[in-house]
Amino acid sequence: MERKEAFQTFLITTFIRISGYSTIFFVGMILVFILGQGLPALKEVELSSLFSTRWYPIEGFFGILPLIGGSIVVTIGATLIAVPFGIGTAIYISEIAPRWARELLKPLVEVLAGLPSVVLGFIGIVSLSPFIREFFNLPTGLSALTGSLLLGAIAIPTIVSVAEDALDSVPKEYRDGAFALGATKWQTIWTVTLPAAKSGVLTAIMLGIARSIGETMTVMMVTGNAPVLPTGLEAIVSPIRTMTATIAAEMGEVANGGSHYAVLFFIAIVLFLISLVINIAASAVVFRETKRSEKILS
Repeated sequence: MERKEAFQTFLITTFIRISGYSTIFFVGMILVFILGQGLPALKEVELSSLFSTRWYPIEGFFGILPLIGGSIVVTIGATLIAVPFGIGTAIYISEIAPRWARELLKPLVEVLAGLPSVVLGFIGIVSLSPFIREFFNLPTGLSALTGSLLLGAIAIPTIVSVAEDALDSVPKEYRDGAFALGATKWQTIWTVTLPAAKSGVLTAIMLGIARSIGETMTVMMVTGNAPVLPTGLEAIVSPIRTMTATIAAEMGEVANGGSHYAVLFFIAIVLFLISLVINIAASAVVFRETKRSEKILS
């Protein structure tokens, strides 16, 4: 009997270990592939042209700065929308909502997280874009603002789900101690619960940002796809183009092995590095907060 249990434990442990290593292996293979396809762009296209402000591949202009700028503008806009609404919703579900409302809202958030982005893009074209055009008196409603609003809606369920789990994992004794000292409900949430769940909340925010910057279909449908370098505050209501939309729109039309093909993969490298930096930053913050919590508890 002991041998059987030991063998089962060995199989389970081995499977978990292989699963973990395979994840690293697959990510590494993806990185090797895009590096192999994208780095030739540095030889075929001059750096001054690659990091210029004009993207017009038909005439040999491969400036990726407008694409990077467009991605940054849309991501910042989506973050400003998603973070307050996401964290606020997570606080309501975890700390304020009655039990029946929590049991209703939590599955609803999970359903919204699985909503196809193309559906939101279609809603944006049909409803949101005309409203933005008329409200701001713009030539077109296909702009960075429309993309930011929809990306914020896409990121909110991710932030809510992760942040709510983090808040819910805070021990009940923390809240009871704050109430015993005379703190109000809001004071307890702001000074006790949120700081205790800081690492999980920060992880939720980072995942929401990563979800926004990696989104493709929605931004390709509603941002206007104009490769213009964003300058000034008016860029938020102007058409822009993101890196992901450029790859999705043009990859199927380029010749395999050409300069345009290599530049699109170089954009993928830039996007991969940005996502990597966001994940490393999130991991570093979580690790630091975990160590600090362990030090306080000890």
